[in-house]
Amino acid sequence: MDIQQYFRSIIEQDECSVVVCSVDHTIIYMNGAAATNYSKYGGKDLIGTSVLDCHNERSCKLIEQVVEWFAESEENNKVHTFFNEKQNKDGYMIALRDEYGKLIGYYEKHEFRTKDASPFYELKTNSDSLL
Repeated sequence: MDIQQYFRSIIEQDECSVVVCSVDHTIIYMNGAAATNYSKYGGKDLIGTSVLDCHNERSCKLIEQVVEWFAESEENNKVHTFFNEKQNKDGYMIALRDEYGKLIGYYEKHEFRTKDASPFYELKTNSDSLL
């Protein structure tokens, strides 16, 4: 069993954008939601480029400051970076660390705050719910 397949599947199934960067700000992975969300900027073709190229000067400075803060302590791991009122979602930068606690990168995660109104346990291929 390859545990990496499970982790990759978890991220790919996420409906929120996930963009993973190395400490030098190179985009090394985007899930499907991120590729779709950023399609007008190149989608998956952004992999291998600098995330700093996708942001204005102020945002680049903030990203660099956050990564420096992540590197200062193993306890510095999550920063709330924005709230988009129109989409009712928050954005976060989250530190990625190796098994020794060394900073190896970071990822951007979006979380929507709108309550999911779909019925519990509704199977999309079947209109009946499990309950």
